[in-house]
Amino acid sequence: MHKLINGIINLEFALLIFKETEHLLGGCLFSQGKSVGLRVSCTFLHCTIRHYSANACLLPLCQLHGAAVTTVEGIGSSKTRIHPVQERIAKAHGSQCGFCTPGMVMSMYTLLRNKLQPSMDDITQALAGNLCRCTGYRPIVDGCRTFCQETNCCQANGVGNCCLSGEVNTEEPEQEKPQLFDKNDFLPLDPTQELIFPPELILMAETASPQTLTFQGERMTWMSPASLEELVQMKTSNPKAPLVMGNTNIGPDIKFKGVLHPLIISPTQVKELFEVTQTPQGVWVGAGCSLSEVQSLLEKLVIQFSEEKTELFKALIHQLRNLGSQQIRNVASLGGNIMSAYPNSDLNPVLAAGSCKVSVISNAGRREVPLNQDFFVSFGKTILKPEEIAVAVFIPFSRKGEFVRAFRQAPRKESSFATVTTGMRVFFSEGSRVVQDVSIYYGGMGPTTVSAAKTCAALINRPWDDENLSRAYDILLDELALPPSAPGGKVDFRRSLTLSFLFKFNLEVLQKLREMNVIIDELPNKMQIHPLPKEIQPSLQEFQHVSNNQSNLDPVGRPIMHRSAISHATGEAVYCDDIPKTDGELFLAPVTSSRAHAKIVGLDVSEALQLPGVVDVITAEDIPGKKVRPFGGYTEELLAATEVSCIGQLLCAVVADTRAHAKRGASAVKISYEDLPEPVFTVEEAIEKLSFFEPRRVLEKGNVTEAFKSVDRVYEGEIRLGGQEHFYMETQSVLVVPVSEEKEFNIYISTQAPSFCQEAVAETLNIPSNRVTCHVRRIGGAFGGKVTKTAILASITAVAALKTSQAVRCILDRGDDMLISGARHPVLGKYKVGFMNDGRILAADVQYYANAGNTVDESVLVAEKIVLHMDNAYNIPNLRGRAAACRTNLPSNTAFRGFGVPQSIMVVENMLNDVAMVLGRPADQIREINMYKGQSVTHYKFEFCPENLLRCWDECKLKSDYSARCKTVDQFNQQNRWKKRGISIIPIKYGIAFTDSFLNQAAALVHIYKDGSVLVTHGGTEMGQGIHTKMQQVASRELHIPPSKIYISDTSTNTVPNTCPSAASFGTDANGMAVKNACQILYQRLEPIRQKNPKGSWESWVNAAFFEKMSLSATGFYRGPDLYIDWDKMEGEPYAYFTFGACCSEVELDCLTGDYRTVRTDIVVDIGRSVNPSVDIGQIEGAFMQGLGLYTLEELKFSPSGLLYTRGPSQYKIPAVCDVPLQFNVYLLPDTYNPHAIYSSKGIGEPVLFLGSSVFFAIKDAVAAARSESGLVGPFSLDSPATPERACLACASPFTQKIPASKPGSFKPWALNI
Repeated sequence: MHKLINGIINLEFALLIFKETEHLLGGCLFSQGKSVGLRVSCTFLHCTIRHYSANACLLPLCQLHGAAVTTVEGIGSSKTRIHPVQERIAKAHGSQCGFCTPGMVMSMYTLLRNKLQPSMDDITQALAGNLCRCTGYRPIVDGCRTFCQETNCCQANGVGNCCLSGEVNTEEPEQEKPQLFDKNDFLPLDPTQELIFPPELILMAETASPQTLTFQGERMTWMSPASLEELVQMKTSNPKAPLVMGNTNIGPDIKFKGVLHPLIISPTQVKELFEVTQTPQGVWVGAGCSLSEVQSLLEKLVIQFSEEKTELFKALIHQLRNLGSQQIRNVASLGGNIMSAYPNSDLNPVLAAGSCKVSVISNAGRREVPLNQDFFVSFGKTILKPEEIAVAVFIPFSRKGEFVRAFRQAPRKESSFATVTTGMRVFFSEGSRVVQDVSIYYGGMGPTTVSAAKTCAALINRPWDDENLSRAYDILLDELALPPSAPGGKVDFRRSLTLSFLFKFNLEVLQKLREMNVIIDELPNKMQIHPLPKEIQPSLQEFQHVSNNQSNLDPVGRPIMHRSAISHATGEAVYCDDIPKTDGELFLAPVTSSRAHAKIVGLDVSEALQLPGVVDVITAEDIPGKKVRPFGGYTEELLAATEVSCIGQLLCAVVADTRAHAKRGASAVKISYEDLPEPVFTVEEAIEKLSFFEPRRVLEKGNVTEAFKSVDRVYEGEIRLGGQEHFYMETQSVLVVPVSEEKEFNIYISTQAPSFCQEAVAETLNIPSNRVTCHVRRIGGAFGGKVTKTAILASITAVAALKTSQAVRCILDRGDDMLISGARHPVLGKYKVGFMNDGRILAADVQYYANAGNTVDESVLVAEKIVLHMDNAYNIPNLRGRAAACRTNLPSNTAFRGFGVPQSIMVVENMLNDVAMVLGRPADQIREINMYKGQSVTHYKFEFCPENLLRCWDECKLKSDYSARCKTVDQFNQQNRWKKRGISIIPIKYGIAFTDSFLNQAAALVHIYKDGSVLVTHGGTEMGQGIHTKMQQVASRELHIPPSKIYISDTSTNTVPNTCPSAASFGTDANGMAVKNACQILYQRLEPIRQKNPKGSWESWVNAAFFEKMSLSATGFYRGPDLYIDWDKMEGEPYAYFTFGACCSEVELDCLTGDYRTVRTDIVVDIGRSVNPSVDIGQIEGAFMQGLGLYTLEELKFSPSGLLYTRGPSQYKIPAVCDVPLQFNVYLLPDTYNPHAIYSSKGIGEPVLFLGSSVFFAIKDAVAAARSESGLVGPFSLDSPATPERACLACASPFTQKIPASKPGSFKPWALNI
């Protein structure tokens, strides 16, 4: 435990930055979704100890006076003892890259400190604010589930038949099914062993009287008054100074927008702001109370008072459960939430509809201000005067006959700003359906919370019936009109939601009136609306036992825990930015273009150089070697010198003594531009202007043109797929350390391709590669996004290190990372398909247009893989595919897990879906009819056997009980008008290895030391996929020693040179063979020693070999398959083998809002004989969830000028715990064999990502059922991702059909349609 007294600190630091900068503790903290534990002593009302989880990136350091802060390192470590939470998440395989793991641990730890026996709902609520990009969340939830009392289920601790799955195994199993983990091995949770609250802080809380606290920083003063009177005086003297409680509003402004507040007032010591007073009319709640405290208070009042008095309380609780996350609610205050006056506020519409009011105070005295339409005057502004302070909020009791409801829709179900919110209240006199009073407010329908006053006026003094409600819908539509170019976009959807919410309110009110016997006609069950299901069920993970004759010491094929999982969970794992700062180290911040297509007229760095701490500015002129990076026949400038071609292009970089000074300097650099005409943003614009990166690729088999003449039907369609941000948890990170002699550099970097970075830096600095050593210990996620741009950033940072002769660190903020580093390629797919009436597809012509961005990067290679995979699982005798990489003025897109395959196959699967809809047949039948069968040949003349593809398909149908569930889905849809279910089953055939043959090689270096310990180094990088763990298993098998004797060192270019990128799902295949080769050489070398002493120990053999002067070191090498594709002949062998799989998903869709839940997912994958089932199943689940995000959730939005809007987790939503299929089953196909890879395994990192599309097609199936209610049948357009907006509008409900269409070209849209 560390105690800081009178430390000199930067007041603009949040806890996260302070912790990292000062290196008070080891480990890592993630700046979104990361939790720390706070054990806070309360200095008013009464002294108690409360435990809170909080976001370290938002928590102001000065706010922590009197608090004990516990980070993940504080609850347990490998040096002392690990905490049960750390152990269970690690041993349940809930950690892959490990960067998010400390946050998961602390969220769960805090929950257990407050509630020893949590429910599953408690657990999912606690984890809702944490993000993970690797695991798919299922193993994290399973590890945490072992703490709750719902663990009697047969599946709570691993795998096997489950009582919840509906399957009954009547046969006696030959042997018990293997499990991923055994909960009986876990340490018990002993609350008596937890950390105590520091007695010094308890004494301070009990005895010390409040006193004014003042902290003075470099640019900011932080004051905390001791009394309300003092607060009033401070605010009177400084009316512009913000009041900060939770810092959830001011903090992001400081962090992301560079807003400077010379004075901040923190009234956390003012007891009046935290008082709760109950009156006969309602309850006054202190404005300083956190949202968690407000929720807890209201929940207690709901129990205490009758139902009729707590309508408003329940509506507020409903909103609070989904407002932000637990970490946010723990610190955000009620008053702050109101005074922020966000237009899409969750609470303000409910408070306003509920006739709440605010008590405010100033030098002029106290007054009460109603929360109504006059309270919110403009964006972020209220009617209160600058010097006035909100002290308390009055929340009234409801009356008999009064009903209050709240609704919200958000891009993600939890931890997401709302798209539209509403609060609705209606009051009837006893025994009547005539409306006495009604109040309706909306958020998200303008710059402020708005009142639907005209709609309310049309309802008052009229009966609550269909006739008056129908009139109200029309009035509401006119009253809340949004211009088509309104900020935030989604205009039709938002307008539709206002009507849908009123309709939902109508249904709930009618139900209440029936319960009160005011009306007697029954509402048909079909019309009723129930919440979507949300309870996560235990899931199945099935894999094969190792063979009976395998040695117990041989770890291959067993579910071994990730070798760094404990370090991840304890925070001891070191990432690039955890490396301690050296004396004189500098920080680099990039300066990027603010124009999409322009000449650079001027670059003025004078102001930046005058700022405190700024050392230098690096420009293109400072680069001593190559100023460009070549790729695919094109070049990309490291730093633009004369012209920019996208917003976010790197121009120069500021080097300063601290991160804050570097960022401040970067914002002070002045760039002047001269705009160039007609920038290109969309693929349509690129097609029109023939803006492509060459070559464009074509593959064809058969005679497509002739085949179209002989088919029964021809259909043409298209689908647009959006891009996807990598959103690795660890942003781009590099530390360049110059060695004092001969221009030598050590580079510590987060990259998939250390040799690629080494070469780039060497060429940039004009020095040999042998002077540059790249080290990669571990990567906090990559997914293809840490290759090309990483090398450019490393090169720029190295120039700074060369010029300043100091170590230079560059860690991109999330917003800069998203702006600079590129994403998955958006694709427009157009197809023409010819088919017979029996469902056989005889001809298809598919054209793909990928939005490559401003530089070629790997876009041509992506286009190649697109056409190579376009057949997926289907034998279409006449098939033509064409792919073009479109050159546009958006940031350059790059490699992303799947490398074009998820876009390629999505277009083809959508085509098959359309064929099924044209024929009126189930889509799975069309897929089966057209699948490869028997010995087959692809469209590029590559022979393969599809037997395991068909096995996966059949097994998936069997395991998912597909036929029976299809009937259940149909029955559900007949019984529900406003909710629909959909189900889909999708196959995958994915080629493994690099088409460029030279990349299919690997090397390894293995040392045996005299004590018998073994050091293994190989060319693969550990980024969460478990490659180091698998290499340890390989070495253990080949050397016949336990894994505990084997250590895997960091990947470095001075131990294994000329490595290939860890990509293409080929890392284990290649590096595993290299490690195997090296170990076999060494084991064979020891054979004479073993023969002399067959009963000796490993250590004795090694020692004897040393004395006999035998080398105990070996280099292993793997020369991979010679793969190729001849584009002129349109034939080749581009892949070593195929990984097969199939996935069935079922969803439940709210047709009025577009919200959905994945009810169940079953995945069957052929991965040969798994080297490590726990790692491979984790890869399968993580890839699926990333695919689910791609196809249903994640949206990149660009402004009409080409600026990326979605530059952070508040705007860009990746899947969270709330998006996990409620039942998530994974089955590894048994009894399979693959002669082309190590130990008969298969690559698995990428293939399953596409299977996330099964959720897209299940949504489309549900939408089709909804459309049929409106008489709409046949194919329809649904672009990817199938967001709630797209799903809702596609359902074509009576409410969406009321929205008048805006005339294209008559307005400038808020965002480009990329």
